[in-house]
Amino acid sequence: MAVTMELIKELRARTGIGMMECKKALTQTDGDIEAAIEELRKKGLAKAAKKADREALEWGIKIISEEGKAYVVSVSCETDFLAISDKFKAMLEVMAQFLKDNGVDSQDAAQKLLESDYALEMGENLQIKDYSVIEGGVVAQYVHSNGKLASVVVANEGGDAAKLQQVAMHVTAANPEYLSPEDISEEVIEKEKQIQLDIMKNDPNMGNKSDDVLLKIIGGKMGKFKSEISLLEQAFVIDPNTKVGAFLGDTTVTSFTRYSI
Repeated sequence: MAVTMELIKELRARTGIGMMECKKALTQTDGDIEAAIEELRKKGLAKAAKKADREALEWGIKIISEEGKAYVVSVSCETDFLAISDKFKAMLEVMAQFLKDNGVDSQDAAQKLLESDYALEMGENLQIKDYSVIEGGVVAQYVHSNGKLASVVVANEGGDAAKLQQVAMHVTAANPEYLSPEDISEEVIEKEKQIQLDIMKNDPNMGNKSDDVLLKIIGGKMGKFKSEISLLEQAFVIDPNTKVGAFLGDTTVTSFTRYSI
């Protein structure tokens, strides 16, 4: 794959690394952006690169939750000026209600409604990005004040709705990748071990140690790695001395979804 300026800019945005290093990494990986992130991590350059949640466009999101269902609609636009406007937010309200009234199979009709009733007036290209209904025993949602971060958390029947809403806020802030450590595949763990091994080999203070010694050190770190990316094991943002699972108590979360620009 050709290494384009767009790819370089995307890698830079996701890692915070300079353009030249991004170009080198993409060239080495034949334009594979995920492989390039791994290469940068191995060099100790990209310490917190994560997969993007959604396409990086200006957008807004609206979620309506009631009776064990969350109706999620996000719409992309061309400018932040429009995305934060009252008329855009009012449009999102209409589209979420349209989803609620007509179901997920109505996305094509919803897009036509956008184009006929709003695109010309707003003067920008409007596209539906998310259009889904999430169901569960208890469903809680949180949309950040900027309209660009949101989450839905689902729990078993009888779950504490107030606690779940706080956990939904936590999800937007802490960006967990898995529900619990048990959900993390061996493939993901082994890949992280290899990345950490390469990082240590490039460290002048550690590089002279044998692979066996380094792997033992890394093995001791895997518990922390799994906890940091698992919702129930993360330190709760409202009370960092408490894990999310402990905060929830008897409330059992079954799934979560995070939305981000």
